[in-house]
Amino acid sequence: MKILVCIKRVPDMESKFKVDADGTWYEKTDLAWRMNEYDEYAVEQAVQLKEQEEDSDLTVLCIGGDQVKETMKKALAMGCDRGAHIADDNSSSKEPFEIAGIIAEYAKDKSFDLVFTGMQSQDRGSAQVGILVAELLDIPGIATIVDFVYSGGEVKVKRELEGGVKACVTVKAPLVVTCQLGLNTPRYPTLPNIMKAKKKELLSLPVEDLLKVDSRQETAKIYFPEKKGGGLILEGDAPELVDKLIQILKEKTAVLA
Repeated sequence: MKILVCIKRVPDMESKFKVDADGTWYEKTDLAWRMNEYDEYAVEQAVQLKEQEEDSDLTVLCIGGDQVKETMKKALAMGCDRGAHIADDNSSSKEPFEIAGIIAEYAKDKSFDLVFTGMQSQDRGSAQVGILVAELLDIPGIATIVDFVYSGGEVKVKRELEGGVKACVTVKAPLVVTCQLGLNTPRYPTLPNIMKAKKKELLSLPVEDLLKVDSRQETAKIYFPEKKGGGLILEGDAPELVDKLIQILKEKTAVLA
């Protein structure tokens, strides 16, 4: 079985963000970086599948500059067999269709049985890449899975819907799944596996060889939400509060005009 898992390097969400000079993304200096949290669940599920199925081969893919190799090493230490680094210093400027196009171009002739991605990235949050990869590869795609079982070439998953409802879906491989929080408990790499990861294959490919699609959207501007005035808390007995509220509505709004 051949498995591909796609990850992204993102800032720690506790970081103090600033808008960059172009006004279209965040400033990347002075940030702490980590593997996208949703992708950790994808890596763990891919590793579990590799451990379940004999003679499986698991590749981890990441797009970005040389810095993402450190994030990839964590995935290798978790149990991935090799890394495919798509070298692109401007990956943050690419929209989801371009990212999906790069992944699909890499995967199209490698006969992957399963492709795992996170449901979304924590910085852009589009939740589009995984499903777009499935469309571009012309194979089934299932989003937001919270349970996964593989047996005899067939995948049974539960996917999260609105209001806590879950849908049960059965699909034959090959397919793409995007992983939701709570799917599993990602493992911590052990020191021996961290050392082994340093010797695993990690090949870099130029993004120019894989980007075959054109951008379909553009980020015009990003900005922090404007700060608004605080709320007004009324205190007192109910009849008194009613009178106060009516007076405020008359003075501040046109509701009772």
